[in-house]
Amino acid sequence: MYGFQLKLHLYYTVLSWLVNSICKTGIAFSGKIYYNLVREVNQLAKEIKTNAMRFLETKKIVYEALSYECDEFTDGVDMASKLNIEPERTFKTLVAQGKSENYYVFVIPVAQELDLKKAAKTVGEKSVELIPVKQITAVTGYVRGGCTPIGMKKQFKTVIHDSAGELDTFYISGGKIGLQLKLNPVKLSEAINAVFENIIF
Repeated sequence: MYGFQLKLHLYYTVLSWLVNSICKTGIAFSGKIYYNLVREVNQLAKEIKTNAMRFLETKKIVYEALSYECDEFTDGVDMASKLNIEPERTFKTLVAQGKSENYYVFVIPVAQELDLKKAAKTVGEKSVELIPVKQITAVTGYVRGGCTPIGMKKQFKTVIHDSAGELDTFYISGGKIGLQLKLNPVKLSEAINAVFENIIF
């Protein structure tokens, strides 16, 4: 059990223990106190879930959330090492803008680089350029290091590197720094209307 899952589990455990203990001892237990405790636990559960997680649940896509200690942006290879998962199964999300000024999302293995010419061809643009880091939040709603193709402010045309299509599961950001989601890439592509193409060097 990881990070936020453990915290939520502990809250529920303490709440259950407290209620059971009070019932066994016969001590009067204020309904207001119980209500406040339940409200706090439910609020924690809401805060823990990101837009990406809520989107997957709405689409009934099974996923596993993994968290790791990280206070600021770290590269994907380092992140994969912290979680002890293969870099080949860990993907990063990049956002680019075409000559048309439309935005596009490209999802590639963390250790690879995006081939801008191939990327442009897959989305029907003459050329594309990665957007500046300072624009990521404004365009996607996510911060650098927590950007994911799921649940952005707007669903942009998305291309996933074709190696993901051969995997049963892969890892992508969960929508915030320190959170990764493990899920089936094909089911994800269907949910966000993404295509699989070779977009790396």
